Amino acid sequence: MTDEPTARAQIARWGDMVWRLALARTRHVQDSEDVFQEVFARFFRHEETLESDEHRKAWLIRCTLNCTNTLLTARWRRNLPLEEGIASAIPLEEREVYRAVLALPRPYRTAIHLHCCEGYSVAEIAALTGAKEGTVKSWLSRGRARLAHALKGED
Repeated sequence: MTDEPTARAQIARWGDMVWRLALARTRHVQDSEDVFQEVFARFFRHEETLESDEHRKAWLIRCTLNCTNTLLTARWRRNLPLEEGIASAIPLEEREVYRAVLALPRPYRTAIHLHCCEGYSVAEIAALTGAKEGTVKSWLSRGRARLAHALKGED
């Protein structure tokens, strides 16, 4: 069992990454907080089996993807509007870009988040998401094109 100071240190280290990925996938602050809690509850039950920081990071990302998939497939969850509470969660200088990312279809925004924010390569994203590398390249390309149009006001 993890003691409280160690748990706080792990959350401080990995929490922002988990929360932002959950927010990018769910597009709702409250849902991302729920996913965050679930991911860390699972993490502390399995922490001893994770061998390195890279293994922990990959495990946390995969667990976040799985938890958001479960949440997003709930029937009641479909077609919820983009929450305005995002304005308080994202720094002012990042809001326009983040809103544009959140408006992308889920595969595009997941790939863009993992590539641009977390620094994963195409091959690593393919392994994390279970998609083929060519598919991930398409998601990134199409997502970037849509972002460019949205940010130029051509949407």
